[in-house]
Amino acid sequence: MNAENESINKNAEAVKKMPFHKYKPFKPFPLTDRTWPDQVITEAPRWCSVDLRDGNQALVEPMTPDEKLKMWNLLLEIGFKEIEVGFPAASQTDFDFVRMIIEEDRIPDDVTIQILCQAREELIARSCEAVQGAKNIIFHLYNSTSKLQRKVVFNMSREEVIKLATDATEIVKTHTDRLEADGSNITFEYSPESYTATEMDFAVEICGAVVDVWQPTVEQKLILNLPSTVEMATPNVYADQLEWFARNLAERDKVVISLHTHNDRGTGVAASELGLMAGADRIEGTLFGNGERTGNCDVITMAMNMFSQGIDPKLYLADMARIVAVSEVCTKMSVHERQPYAGELVFTAFSGSHQDAIRKGMSFVEKDSDGEWEVPYLPIDPGDVGGSYRETVRVNSQSGKGGVAFILENYFGVSLPRPLLLEFSPIIQKLSEADGGELKPEEIWKAFVAEFIEVEGPYQLVDYKINSIAGDQESCTANIKVAENNLAVSGQGSGPIDAFIAGLVETLNEPLNVVEYQEYALNEGSEAQAICILAITDEKQNKYYGVGISQNTTTAAFKSIIASINRKWR
Repeated sequence: MNAENESINKNAEAVKKMPFHKYKPFKPFPLTDRTWPDQVITEAPRWCSVDLRDGNQALVEPMTPDEKLKMWNLLLEIGFKEIEVGFPAASQTDFDFVRMIIEEDRIPDDVTIQILCQAREELIARSCEAVQGAKNIIFHLYNSTSKLQRKVVFNMSREEVIKLATDATEIVKTHTDRLEADGSNITFEYSPESYTATEMDFAVEICGAVVDVWQPTVEQKLILNLPSTVEMATPNVYADQLEWFARNLAERDKVVISLHTHNDRGTGVAASELGLMAGADRIEGTLFGNGERTGNCDVITMAMNMFSQGIDPKLYLADMARIVAVSEVCTKMSVHERQPYAGELVFTAFSGSHQDAIRKGMSFVEKDSDGEWEVPYLPIDPGDVGGSYRETVRVNSQSGKGGVAFILENYFGVSLPRPLLLEFSPIIQKLSEADGGELKPEEIWKAFVAEFIEVEGPYQLVDYKINSIAGDQESCTANIKVAENNLAVSGQGSGPIDAFIAGLVETLNEPLNVVEYQEYALNEGSEAQAICILAITDEKQNKYYGVGISQNTTTAAFKSIIASINRKWR
């Protein structure tokens, strides 16, 4: 070993361990009598999209006004009834957008716009100016409450932070009273930012103080938004915090508990789901989880999770391709191929065993199901989000006969007998291994045609004529080409196929026995064609499949016979 290699090995030894000692584990909240694990989500929450605020502020290139409008229209199409439209006091662009959708009457009567604002009087006044004239408004006030932020950022005591929140609430109340006098419906929302890192007794205390100032009623509730501003621990800890909060908050019946989770630990959706089980009523999130750092709760995933359990998600997500396309244009980010319910590959199977199971499952649903979706490896019907059954199975070197069968059946209407499928599948396996990637359906069909339909060989069918003779017999006279020679074939039998085979046996002087035969229609109406799949055996009982396709059933059968003979002599 030379000195350089020895140095590399020593360095490798030195960096094997991560500097985990820098970090302290999050101390779970001690809730020993939790009840949320026994709860089941049975209905969708109130949804609030924050794509135009949290989602937008996280973009490298924030949305242009046109892109914001595209996103706004998409959110309306999806069915959001509460949409956070921006931080108008902090951004002129946001301010102008809010004014535009109000002044151009772009807000449906059943939709509420939400604006975010810090606990500062001049910002509150500016925010109210932005929403003037809107019918339904959620004024979302926030200030940081965590121990870390109080110590490091604001240098404020608990009492000072509570005063900041309650004073700001009073100011909001004063300004929004004027909006109400002008005909607006006002809902107040308060967020103790960094809720998950806030002492639970303090979270209840400051939220209770805000409630006391605002004075909500059962009919006109206040929204308390409890954000996982930075995901601190596993989702079960968040659920414990929420259940304890709800138990200990006075006047719970006058409050809507809302969640705003982030995805720092990769569990934003799970945290929101467990939060609903713990008693929350409302979810804030974004399409595909766009947002600060690792993103927000992915509303689409969460809604579709409910949908897959037979729950109305209260959002319309049937045209997922359009949702993806608009989102990518507006955010200038790609939706990942593995994005739940929306990615290009989420309903795709390459594995042979998976393909076979999907094929059989879809056949079961079409023929024998009671209307319920029961297909292995597909948690939902791809058609429910605008997908295609045909796209669920794709073929590469990992695929098997089930994938080949699925492609032929669903793209070309061809159902192969099992022995023929077993013969054809290795051909596709070799092609995919040689190519190294995915084989498109057209490539699979081309290979099938070359192997079983337009088979290279000495025999070609030129023409034929069928005549009825005495009894149930028919005669067949045909012209075939053998290499460069033309041969006349003549035979009799119980039908055209039998007669043609008899003529070939006599002319070619070799046994040809049809041992398998199936015929069915491809397509319907004027475009209908017949496909004939048969197998012949030779004197040694070797089996040779051939396939013929024609608008004429007899022609299809004769072509399949010629194809099988060519395969025999190849």
